[in-house]
Amino acid sequence: MSKKAHVETPGPVRKLALVVEFEGTRYAGFQVQPREATVQGELGKALLRLIGEHVKTYGASRTDTGTHARGQVVAFLTARPYPPGVFQRALNAHLPPDIRVRAAYEVPVDFDPRRQALSRTYCYRVWNAPSAPALGRYYLYHLAAPLEMAPMRRAARLLVGTHDFAAFCGAGQPRGRSTIRRVYRARVAQRGSMVCFLVEANAFLPHQVRYMAGALVEVGLRRLKAAELKGLLGGVEAPAGRLPKVPCLPACGLELVRVTYKGFPPELPGGGGGRSDAAPFLGWSEGESCS
Repeated sequence: MSKKAHVETPGPVRKLALVVEFEGTRYAGFQVQPREATVQGELGKALLRLIGEHVKTYGASRTDTGTHARGQVVAFLTARPYPPGVFQRALNAHLPPDIRVRAAYEVPVDFDPRRQALSRTYCYRVWNAPSAPALGRYYLYHLAAPLEMAPMRRAARLLVGTHDFAAFCGAGQPRGRSTIRRVYRARVAQRGSMVCFLVEANAFLPHQVRYMAGALVEVGLRRLKAAELKGLLGGVEAPAGRLPKVPCLPACGLELVRVTYKGFPPELPGGGGGRSDAAPFLGWSEGESCS
């Protein structure tokens, strides 16, 4: 009697959530793009090698070309019975070295990493010194002109609250969609030549963090006043032609730090209880570490 080859029997459909870290320098953002290398594309290829199936992945945030992440959350459905830890180790074996799965969890099948996110936190880093660094140059925006921290910190506090951020929106926002967002925290910190802007909000418009960082840099250079920044927060209702344009800083300095959810495992960035106003803002206070 001939022996039959063993065939793995798929189990019930389940959903896995991954916490993904990546260096975005060579990628055209997270989301799949035609004829472009993307993080989502590389995850799809790794899953195909692992389980032999084309799997659709869903990310919590669509990052820009060249943007980095340490806390992107990605979910997908599978019938494979592998434990989450096996997915983590096996995917890391198939992924390029600039993408890593930091953790893997089984989650309810109705979990949606984008729609169920309570908040997203980004960091923008500026190297403020006469010369650009050799190390870490792909993670920083270099600015030689000296920045004044005190006005930047005051200006960052103006961003907190619910505002119309139309003046901070780049291309990619669908016409007619709301440009109102709620910013929970916005801080500027400095250590040596490193200046960091951290911001947490319920959601962000395309390029919004890079425009906000550009506005704060303009304030630090004394080229933008607090009153003008307040005017920019008036969105589409602001007087046409009277407000200054702020620069959109390069994507290399931007990093998605974490995404928070209600009831998600405490090991995930942001913890299992969702966003808490009483919790430390990434352990920072103004003027402290931005490493």
